[in-house]
Amino acid sequence: MRHLIIRLFVLLAVTITAGCGFHPRGTTQVPTELKTLIVNSGDPYGPLARTVRQQLRINNVTIVEDTKQNRTDIPTLRLGGEVLGRDTASVFISGTTAEYSMVMRVSAQVLLPGKGIYPISTAVYRSFFDNPNAALAKDAEQDLIVQEMRQRAAEQLVRKLLTVHAAQINNKDTLPASASESATPAETPSSSATSLQ
Repeated sequence: MRHLIIRLFVLLAVTITAGCGFHPRGTTQVPTELKTLIVNSGDPYGPLARTVRQQLRINNVTIVEDTKQNRTDIPTLRLGGEVLGRDTASVFISGTTAEYSMVMRVSAQVLLPGKGIYPISTAVYRSFFDNPNAALAKDAEQDLIVQEMRQRAAEQLVRKLLTVHAAQINNKDTLPASASESATPAETPSSSATSLQ
Protein backbone atom coordinates (compact mmCIF):
# COMPACT_ATOMS: atom_id res chain seq x y z
CA MET A 1 0.00 0.00 0.00
CA ARG A 2 2.83 2.37 0.88
CA HIS A 3 4.53 1.80 -2.51
CA LEU A 4 1.25 2.49 -4.30
CA ILE A 5 0.90 5.87 -2.55
CA ILE A 6 4.51 6.79 -3.38
CA ARG A 7 3.95 5.86 -7.03
CA LEU A 8 0.80 7.95 -7.14
CA PHE A 9 2.65 10.98 -5.72
CA VAL A 10 5.48 10.55 -8.24
CA LEU A 11 2.97 10.21 -11.09
CA LEU A 12 1.14 13.31 -9.86
CA ALA A 13 4.41 15.31 -9.65
CA VAL A 14 5.41 14.27 -13.19
CA THR A 15 1.96 15.17 -14.54
CA ILE A 16 1.98 18.58 -12.87
CA THR A 17 5.48 19.51 -14.07
CA ALA A 18 4.71 18.32 -17.61
CA GLY A 19 1.43 20.23 -17.66
CA CYS A 20 2.87 23.54 -16.49
CA GLY A 21 5.46 23.70 -19.29
CA PHE A 22 8.45 22.69 -17.18
CA HIS A 23 11.54 21.74 -19.18
CA PRO A 24 15.02 20.67 -18.10
CA ARG A 25 17.53 23.51 -17.75
CA GLY A 26 19.13 24.52 -21.02
CA THR A 27 16.27 23.43 -23.26
CA THR A 28 13.64 25.57 -24.95
CA GLN A 29 10.54 24.74 -26.93
CA VAL A 30 11.66 26.17 -30.27
CA PRO A 31 8.72 27.07 -32.57
CA THR A 32 8.06 24.49 -35.30
CA GLU A 33 8.84 26.88 -38.17
CA LEU A 34 12.30 27.41 -36.64
CA LYS A 35 13.05 23.70 -36.02
CA THR A 36 15.16 23.72 -39.20
CA LEU A 37 17.63 26.60 -39.57
CA ILE A 38 20.54 27.82 -41.63
CA VAL A 39 23.24 29.31 -39.39
CA ASN A 40 25.41 32.03 -40.94
CA SER A 41 28.37 33.63 -39.23
CA GLY A 42 31.35 35.76 -40.21
CA ASP A 43 33.48 33.23 -38.31
CA PRO A 44 31.72 29.85 -38.85
CA TYR A 45 34.34 27.91 -36.88
CA GLY A 46 34.73 30.45 -34.10
CA PRO A 47 33.75 29.79 -30.49
CA LEU A 48 30.46 31.70 -30.67
CA ALA A 49 29.22 29.92 -33.80
CA ARG A 50 30.20 26.51 -32.37
CA THR A 51 28.46 27.24 -29.06
CA VAL A 52 25.26 28.45 -30.76
CA ARG A 53 25.20 25.39 -33.04
CA GLN A 54 25.67 23.12 -30.03
CA GLN A 55 22.84 24.88 -28.19
CA LEU A 56 20.54 24.57 -31.22
CA ARG A 57 21.25 20.83 -31.46
CA ILE A 58 20.49 20.41 -27.73
CA ASN A 59 17.09 21.98 -28.45
CA ASN A 60 16.43 19.56 -31.37
CA VAL A 61 16.95 22.15 -34.12
CA THR A 62 18.19 20.74 -37.42
CA ILE A 63 20.99 22.84 -38.96
CA VAL A 64 21.19 22.66 -42.77
CA GLU A 65 23.73 23.89 -45.30
CA ASP A 66 23.31 27.33 -46.88
CA THR A 67 22.30 26.83 -50.53
CA LYS A 68 20.21 28.95 -52.89
CA GLN A 69 17.29 26.52 -52.63
CA ASN A 70 17.47 26.32 -48.83
CA ARG A 71 17.71 30.10 -48.51
CA THR A 72 14.28 30.57 -50.10
CA ASP A 73 12.55 27.92 -48.00
CA ILE A 74 14.32 27.74 -44.63
CA PRO A 75 14.78 30.46 -41.97
CA THR A 76 18.32 31.74 -41.42
CA LEU A 77 19.99 32.68 -38.15
CA ARG A 78 22.69 35.27 -38.91
CA LEU A 79 25.12 35.66 -36.04
CA GLY A 80 26.75 39.01 -35.45
CA GLY A 81 29.89 39.33 -33.40
CA GLU A 82 30.34 39.06 -29.70
CA VAL A 83 31.52 42.17 -27.90
CA LEU A 84 33.25 41.68 -24.57
CA GLY A 85 33.78 44.65 -22.31
CA ARG A 86 34.83 45.17 -18.73
CA ASP A 87 34.61 48.04 -16.28
CA THR A 88 36.26 48.50 -12.91
CA ALA A 89 33.84 47.60 -10.15
CA SER A 90 36.11 48.05 -7.11
CA VAL A 91 39.74 48.92 -6.28
CA PHE A 92 42.29 47.97 -3.65
CA ILE A 93 43.58 50.57 -1.17
CA SER A 94 46.66 50.91 -3.39
CA GLY A 95 44.46 52.03 -6.29
CA THR A 96 44.80 48.90 -8.45
CA THR A 97 41.70 47.19 -9.75
CA ALA A 98 40.28 44.55 -7.41
CA GLU A 99 37.11 43.57 -9.29
CA TYR A 100 35.88 43.90 -12.86
CA SER A 101 32.31 43.89 -14.09
CA MET A 102 32.37 42.00 -17.40
CA VAL A 103 29.66 42.17 -20.06
CA MET A 104 29.29 40.14 -23.25
CA ARG A 105 26.86 41.38 -25.90
CA VAL A 106 25.83 39.15 -28.79
CA SER A 107 23.57 40.19 -31.66
CA ALA A 108 21.90 38.15 -34.38
CA GLN A 109 19.15 38.33 -36.99
CA VAL A 110 16.52 35.78 -37.92
CA LEU A 111 15.53 35.91 -41.59
CA LEU A 112 12.15 34.32 -42.27
CA PRO A 113 11.68 33.85 -46.05
CA GLY A 114 8.89 36.10 -47.26
CA LYS A 115 8.10 37.31 -43.73
CA GLY A 116 10.90 39.66 -42.74
CA ILE A 117 14.04 40.11 -40.69
CA TYR A 118 13.87 40.00 -36.91
CA PRO A 119 16.89 41.28 -34.92
CA ILE A 120 17.65 39.65 -31.58
CA SER A 121 20.37 40.41 -29.05
CA THR A 122 21.42 39.44 -25.58
CA ALA A 123 23.82 40.57 -22.86
CA VAL A 124 25.44 38.51 -20.10
CA TYR A 125 27.07 40.09 -17.02
CA ARG A 126 29.64 38.59 -14.65
CA SER A 127 31.98 39.80 -11.91
CA PHE A 128 35.67 38.95 -12.00
CA PHE A 129 38.03 39.39 -9.05
CA ASP A 130 41.54 40.34 -10.07
CA ASN A 131 44.60 39.41 -8.05
CA PRO A 132 47.85 40.91 -9.41
CA ASN A 133 49.88 38.35 -7.40
CA ALA A 134 48.39 35.40 -9.34
CA ALA A 135 48.29 36.71 -12.90
CA LEU A 136 48.48 33.32 -14.69
CA ALA A 137 45.75 31.77 -12.56
CA LYS A 138 43.53 34.80 -13.11
CA ASP A 139 44.01 34.60 -16.90
CA ALA A 140 42.87 30.97 -16.86
CA GLU A 141 39.92 31.88 -14.63
CA GLN A 142 38.96 34.75 -16.94
CA ASP A 143 39.01 32.39 -19.95
CA LEU A 144 36.64 30.03 -18.11
CA ILE A 145 34.33 32.92 -17.23
CA VAL A 146 34.25 34.09 -20.86
CA GLN A 147 33.41 30.55 -22.04
CA GLU A 148 30.61 30.34 -19.49
CA MET A 149 29.30 33.77 -20.57
CA ARG A 150 29.34 32.63 -24.21
CA GLN A 151 27.35 29.52 -23.23
CA ARG A 152 24.74 31.63 -21.41
CA ALA A 153 24.53 34.04 -24.36
CA ALA A 154 23.92 31.12 -26.75
CA GLU A 155 21.18 29.77 -24.48
CA GLN A 156 19.53 33.19 -24.36
CA LEU A 157 19.70 33.57 -28.16
CA VAL A 158 17.92 30.25 -28.60
CA ARG A 159 15.26 31.39 -26.10
CA LYS A 160 14.84 34.61 -28.08
CA LEU A 161 13.63 32.51 -31.03
CA LEU A 162 10.33 32.41 -29.14
CA THR A 163 10.13 36.21 -29.31
CA VAL A 164 10.73 36.04 -33.07
CA HIS A 165 7.81 33.65 -33.38
CA ALA A 166 5.62 35.94 -31.25
CA ALA A 167 6.65 39.04 -33.26
CA GLN A 168 5.92 37.25 -36.52
CA ILE A 169 2.45 36.22 -35.31
CA ASN A 170 1.86 39.77 -34.06
CA ASN A 171 2.84 41.20 -37.46
CA LYS A 172 0.58 38.72 -39.20
CA ASP A 173 -2.36 39.69 -36.96
CA THR A 174 -1.90 43.48 -36.98
CA LEU A 175 -0.64 44.15 -40.51
CA PRO A 176 -3.87 43.55 -42.51
CA ALA A 177 -6.04 45.56 -40.09
CA SER A 178 -3.71 48.57 -39.86
CA ALA A 179 -2.95 48.48 -43.58
CA SER A 180 -6.62 48.44 -44.56
CA GLU A 181 -7.42 51.34 -42.19
CA SER A 182 -4.62 53.63 -43.35
CA ALA A 183 -4.07 52.49 -46.94
CA THR A 184 -3.94 55.28 -49.50
CA PRO A 185 -4.19 54.75 -53.27
CA ALA A 186 -0.37 54.71 -53.46
CA GLU A 187 0.02 52.36 -50.50
CA THR A 188 -1.57 48.93 -50.57
CA PRO A 189 -1.30 46.20 -47.92
CA SER A 190 1.15 44.28 -50.09
CA SER A 191 3.51 47.24 -50.42
CA SER A 192 3.47 47.85 -46.65
CA ALA A 193 4.19 44.15 -46.08
CA THR A 194 7.24 44.27 -48.33
CA SER A 195 8.52 47.37 -46.55
CA LEU A 196 8.76 45.35 -43.34
CA GLN A 197 11.15 42.92 -44.99
